[in-house]
Amino acid sequence: MTLHPRRRAWFGQWPTILWLAVAWTMLWGDLTWANVLGGLALGAFVTLVFPLPAIGFHVRVRPLSLLWLVVRFLWDLVRASFQVAFQALHVSRVPRGAVVGVRLRNPADLYLTVTAELSTLVPGSLVVEAHRLTGMLYLHVLDLEAYGGEEKVRADVLALEERVLYALASDEELRNAGLPVGPWWGPAARAQATATRPPVARSRKGETP
Repeated sequence: MTLHPRRRAWFGQWPTILWLAVAWTMLWGDLTWANVLGGLALGAFVTLVFPLPAIGFHVRVRPLSLLWLVVRFLWDLVRASFQVAFQALHVSRVPRGAVVGVRLRNPADLYLTVTAELSTLVPGSLVVEAHRLTGMLYLHVLDLEAYGGEEKVRADVLALEERVLYALASDEELRNAGLPVGPWWGPAARAQATATRPPVARSRKGETP
């Protein structure tokens, strides 16, 4: 028995529903069954009412790299929380915010979205604009000087994208991004990744979102 074309197309939207559920759960900031089920229900409703073209996935999940992505994100989350709290208590110093542009290696929707979401969830930084065609992310940083400057922001975002790619991207996508296929922790991978980082846009100091 074959499915009706519309029903078959709707069943083909399960990756979209899954990622909408992940985004919903991350926005709530609490991993509970209610949030997960609510995200799945919302994703199914949005997909049914506003059908989108099926997303092409070429994901190759690497468990160790995915684990490192999660562990490093949790570490960045805790560290940034303490830094922002310290800045809030340090009333004698006025933070100088800035918007910094970063060009990602791979502008695919999946990797751009995950990188932007994880960057936004870390306190002290917020993605205010994302360009799909160019792969540019613009982040507003709460205190550029305390963060370590423009290049530190860019380096951290590119390092985050690198972890996302090693966790989810296919071998071909890694090569296209200028990253060597193999263990992300290898010294050769680090050297090549540093040498092939793409140029980035200049920051726009003093801008606010």
